[in-house]
Amino acid sequence: MASIGVVPSMLLLLLVGCSARPLYPLPSKMENKNRQPLQTSRPYNVAHRGSNGEIPEETAAAYMRAIEEGADFIETDILASKDGALICFHDVTLDDTTDVEEHKEFADRKRTYDVQGVNTTGYFTVDFTLKELKSLRVKQRYSFRDQQFNGRFQIITFEEFISIALDATRVVGIYPEIKNPVFINQRVKWPGGKRFEDKFVETLKNYGYKGSYMSKDWLKQPVFIQSFAPTSLIYISNQTDLPKIFLIDDVTIPTQDTNQSYWEITSDAYLNFIKEYVVGIGPWKDTVVPVENNYLQTPTDLVARAHACNLQVHPYTYRDESLFLHYNFNQDPYTEYDYWINKIGVDGLFTDFTGSLHKFQQWNSPISPDDEDSSALLRKIALLISNYKKK
Repeated sequence: MASIGVVPSMLLLLLVGCSARPLYPLPSKMENKNRQPLQTSRPYNVAHRGSNGEIPEETAAAYMRAIEEGADFIETDILASKDGALICFHDVTLDDTTDVEEHKEFADRKRTYDVQGVNTTGYFTVDFTLKELKSLRVKQRYSFRDQQFNGRFQIITFEEFISIALDATRVVGIYPEIKNPVFINQRVKWPGGKRFEDKFVETLKNYGYKGSYMSKDWLKQPVFIQSFAPTSLIYISNQTDLPKIFLIDDVTIPTQDTNQSYWEITSDAYLNFIKEYVVGIGPWKDTVVPVENNYLQTPTDLVARAHACNLQVHPYTYRDESLFLHYNFNQDPYTEYDYWINKIGVDGLFTDFTGSLHKFQQWNSPISPDDEDSSALLRKIALLISNYKKK
């Protein structure tokens, strides 16, 4: 497990001990014309739930670490609390990644609900107010990852997530997911008959996110909106022209809102339909290149067909650990990145290890005098040559 090095001073403010108003900076409204722009010349490095290979997922610390490591976009899942606050959290239940079971005051909150046709039992975000959720602390999902940060960080809101991106020293995009919208709309009600999707788009608008893909406004504050629910993406298309990504699950899992099969939503007819609403698809990578006995099989033509429809392809999820690397890659994540970027030709990658993807792309990108990292490398080379000549 890689060390995270020196912890930034702001990160320390997010440790347990903060009370009252969180000490996050509020989303900045000031324009900083000197910020380095978003790179658009190579596939996007999307920090999946932050740099969660190192720090517990969807926490401020994980996102700040991902930005430090070179993420182009920080990705999050948006759910809702009982009182309608939008939060950054992946599971509809709190059990796997928080200390909720240690809070005796919440012992009576365990429920069983139908979630996408499955009876699910646990502590659900929709049964807790934002204040109650803030009293919990987040822990690492996987036991084989670093556990030293368990209990240090709290759940953050959508607005706090936005603030982290807007206050970065360079332009960093956000990549929020409308998570489980059917379930959330069943359990949480907002004034005026508003839906989960309405509150989601309203929040983005409040903080200046606007514009179609690659427009001047979009490049200033980049965002991709993602969802596994096609009806949600179509619904919000009437509210914003921000670019959207249609997420695609395993071949065995139908869409959560329209009950369509994988084969239907990846057909040429459906890609031609959905391209009117989205700029790309986000498939699980093992559906793009099937796997058998942990070996890659012949790649499908999904990427080629999506590109023929002018749709980007951003597969998920890339992880450095040997447990997740197919045998073809000899336990080397850089070999996996090379395969997906240079052979399969994807346009973005969701990764748990932002730093390793950034290093791979820096090592394999043409050196540009305008690139900060490349300029530093050129200076080092010049210094070495200069020292050699003196001898």
